[in-house]
Amino acid sequence: MSCHYPDEQIRSLIKGRRTEVVVVEGAGAMESVRALFVLICLFPVLANGLTRHYKFNIVTRKATRLCSTKPIVTVNGQYPGPTLSAREDDTVLVKVVNHVKYNVTIHWHGVRQIRTGWADGPAYITQCPIQPGQSYVYNFTLTGQRGTLWYHAHILWLRATVHGAIVIKPKLHVPYPFSNPHEEVVLVLGEWWKADTEAVINQATKTGLAPNVSDAHTINGHPGPIGSCVSSQDGYKLKVKSGKTYLLRIVNAALNEDLFFKIAGHKLTVVEVDAIYTKPFTVDTVVITPGQTTNVLLTADKTLGQYLVTASPFMDAMIVAVDNKTATATLHYEGTLSTSPITTVKVPPRNATTIATSFATSLLSLNSKKFPANVPQEVDHSLLFTIGLGINPCSTCVNGSRIAAAINNVSFVMPETALLEAHFFNKQGVFTTDFPGKPLVAYNYTGSGPTNLQTLNGTRLYHLAYNSRVQVVLQDTGTIAPESHPIHLHGFNFFVVGQGVGNYDPNTSPSTFNLVDPIERNTIGMPSGGWAAIRFKADNPGVWFMHCHFEVHTTWGLKMAFLVDNGKGPNESLLPPPNDLPKC
Repeated sequence: MSCHYPDEQIRSLIKGRRTEVVVVEGAGAMESVRALFVLICLFPVLANGLTRHYKFNIVTRKATRLCSTKPIVTVNGQYPGPTLSAREDDTVLVKVVNHVKYNVTIHWHGVRQIRTGWADGPAYITQCPIQPGQSYVYNFTLTGQRGTLWYHAHILWLRATVHGAIVIKPKLHVPYPFSNPHEEVVLVLGEWWKADTEAVINQATKTGLAPNVSDAHTINGHPGPIGSCVSSQDGYKLKVKSGKTYLLRIVNAALNEDLFFKIAGHKLTVVEVDAIYTKPFTVDTVVITPGQTTNVLLTADKTLGQYLVTASPFMDAMIVAVDNKTATATLHYEGTLSTSPITTVKVPPRNATTIATSFATSLLSLNSKKFPANVPQEVDHSLLFTIGLGINPCSTCVNGSRIAAAINNVSFVMPETALLEAHFFNKQGVFTTDFPGKPLVAYNYTGSGPTNLQTLNGTRLYHLAYNSRVQVVLQDTGTIAPESHPIHLHGFNFFVVGQGVGNYDPNTSPSTFNLVDPIERNTIGMPSGGWAAIRFKADNPGVWFMHCHFEVHTTWGLKMAFLVDNGKGPNESLLPPPNDLPKC
């Protein structure tokens, strides 16, 4: 049999690897046939693992929630988007085709992207956006990762509806470090606005005020019955069999709110967060910030019936507006009539700090022989990053001022070209590498704050040599209001070696650090009015974004980036950009 490859790019990407065709709703038949043809052609050289192909069509479709209909941007017409499934060490190729009027990028949240920063996805950080009518193939390998991650748009506020789960199974014949579940279920938590979210943030930017909060929270895209709006389509139903155990893969895809997750009458055993196995512990309430994932084991050990599932807001800064509506779903035991009464549960108060603190401090890495916690014991860079809000002058805004957000009082200014491209090709004038490693002025950070609330502006990066051991103390501030910011670092996992309330004390706080089995993750919910210390090894060359995962704070400037040098030789160096990298 003679084989002709459709194009050189596909041949070079999959040479020497097994290929699996992944069909998702909206993918064209010709694409599937083409990929199957490649599989047949490569059959004699099946060798080094699996390459999985997905096609994401970014399209607009109408959706009805809360008794009103609006157009939303989606992946393949689905909300939430299709689940991307793979195994540890698989290579994934996702062709993203932009059919909407907005520029688009997709971020693969939590994927390490070892040497493949071009596929990370944040607009103007690692790539220019995919313009309307254009496409881009994201090509990355899930090196040493297994668990639940997720993907989402990383431009404008499109991730409100452009998001979905990434499920990474262990390698074949490698078991979970817990009993095999009967079934696995993805639960994506989110927010829903009746209005167009782009109009919401554009209006806020114009006025200089905070944007309107969402109209509802959602569980797998559905808010559940709210007020007078009751529809059979408004609630998600989780079906279980009595006596069976289920692995729930929970994703918080909300734009701006931490959430409590509960199931009436049932305990949940936490076994993983952010694709890192944990020492198991049992709770009745899961606390999860935007950007985080949590896997829990649920055993259907109650009497037959229906039980309420809830997702409700956590915000212990009471002056900050939140959407107080609770999303609801139903846990439905097989054999139960749909008309049976639903066992309810009381949701935690929105300011239940003790529940959030207890959950955070219970998280520990598994730290087994097979899954060790390789915590940096010493550090080369010891950084202190203050996290908070500010107020900048704005002559066209309602009050003559605009809310800003900053790290070390620097509000990040997005460039007009991608930082990674500017770094790789040594383009001058795009960024500087003088991001401050500590506050420019020391003060009582969790007190009332300075009288001057204005922030500095700049596209400033912090420079790291390859393999540097880095400690960052994230210090919340009381400027305007203390908050529990969810901070996400691209390109790395980090260890949460310590956290506490009040101001970090470099003389006494390190004595409380856990350097043995701290939790490892990619997104941390900082204690409100407190601090968290994280450590990571800068073993991934490129430009890596660090930002608050409250979308409103990112919009206001609460973000920065690390520039990590190449190491020695090609295996420690950033790969060259792909030929189809979008242009600005």
